[in-house]
Amino acid sequence: MDSRKLILLVSALMVAVVTALIARSLIAGSAAPEAAAVQPVAVQGGPEVLVATRALPVGTILDASALKFQPWPKELVDNAYFIKDKADLKSLQGTVVRNAITAGQPVTQGALVKPGDRGFLAAALGPGMRAVTVPVSAQSAVAGFVFPGDRIDLVLTQSVAGGGDGPPLRVSETFMRNMRVLATDQRTDNQVGDDGKTQVRTFSTVTLEVTPKIAEELAVAQTVGSISLSLRSIADNSSELEEAIANGSVKMPDGDPRAEKAMLVRIASQPQSGVASIATGADVSRFQRRSVPGKGDGAAMGGPVAPGAAAAPAPAFPGATVVAVGPVVRIARGNNITAVSVGGK
Repeated sequence: MDSRKLILLVSALMVAVVTALIARSLIAGSAAPEAAAVQPVAVQGGPEVLVATRALPVGTILDASALKFQPWPKELVDNAYFIKDKADLKSLQGTVVRNAITAGQPVTQGALVKPGDRGFLAAALGPGMRAVTVPVSAQSAVAGFVFPGDRIDLVLTQSVAGGGDGPPLRVSETFMRNMRVLATDQRTDNQVGDDGKTQVRTFSTVTLEVTPKIAEELAVAQTVGSISLSLRSIADNSSELEEAIANGSVKMPDGDPRAEKAMLVRIASQPQSGVASIATGADVSRFQRRSVPGKGDGAAMGGPVAPGAAAAPAPAFPGATVVAVGPVVRIARGNNITAVSVGGK
């Protein structure tokens, strides 16, 4: 190897070594960036304004747990906010949210509708819902322990006349579920006494939030029999929702937590009809009917008689004697004897 090639090779090696040393010094000298923790900035000298403790959709009837006062930067305070020294939190209970409010957002005066204001009841209704007023008594209204914002079931009680002897069929059924109470009489808020506790008062009417179809059914039900209120537990909505999901009547969206949460809220707040649980007089007393017999049937109690089939003899009442002669059953009650044909040749 000649001297020129040797000199070029040594020079290249020296340049590579110097370059590596310089790069190493640069990498070692550069300090790694440190993540600075964001410290909450305390509000100094700011007034306390009214904010929502949770998300308040349109139509929400406010209670004491929905609002609270929180310090707010003075330069961001608007004239429409509720200031602690100038607002009474108790007077806002029972008002209705006109515009949706997110959790932690200040509540403005224009976002609420007070009882007695024009359009108050319309603002309390959800989209596509109707308000229906039902007359009740102190006994049928849970003795006044139903308040605006509660959810109730409706129970219809009636007497059904039929053929044959014996008393009419007495039946009671829960024919509507999960109705939201908008008002009792003309009150849409809960009266709070001087001791801070909610006062229980009886009322003669209750206004409910229902769908248009349920409004029609409820109007007919008032002409059929008497209506009673049944107060629902808060836990009932979640248990019924789990049952609906288990039997497949409700399909849960996949992979979208927001859509799933919105659907759960919508189902839990939806009134229901068409799925009735029924109790007849025979369920509470053996001297009452379980069904309505047809004209000429002697089955005062028990199941219905199929057309063309021979009716079973009625169970004997205390002191009654049942005598069967061919196709005729004679029922003796004291001195009164009734002969009932049961068919046959």
